[in-house]
Amino acid sequence: MNESDPAPGLELLNAAFRDFIPHNKVLGFEIIEASFDPPYVIARLPYDERLVGHPDSGLLHGGVVTTLLDAAGGAAVYTRLNSPQSIATLDLRIDYLKPAAGRLAVSSRAECIKCTRNVAFVRMTAYQEDLTDPIAMGAATYMIGTPGQAVTQGFLL
Repeated sequence: MNESDPAPGLELLNAAFRDFIPHNKVLGFEIIEASFDPPYVIARLPYDERLVGHPDSGLLHGGVVTTLLDAAGGAAVYTRLNSPQSIATLDLRIDYLKPAAGRLAVSSRAECIKCTRNVAFVRMTAYQEDLTDPIAMGAATYMIGTPGQAVTQGFLL
């Protein structure tokens, strides 16, 4: 994320999303790429038998894909903000295009399209091996400056 050395900024953002949101840690959520310009993240959830919704096929539960898209969307908002602020999901819409193939990791690319003083708008795509072959598409809005603790560790100001 930092132009001279992206690794420390990326690790700080990952640490923040693990420390402040324990659910992300349990799921194995990891931000593998992030950018301030354009403001986006690529996040990944590794395959885990605990997250299977259909045991015979190994297909992931749809809620896991929803969680990945929401978490990646929130992380994308942080790449757009000028200072650490707490956020909360206001609205999340997901269109499932096909099931996630069994026994493969799922990734998401989330881009913060616009930020106003109070609301951020994000578009997300969930995919497995190819971004151009999505398993789900999402759109979300996040309230900025909500009561609570802001993720602050990921910022290199």
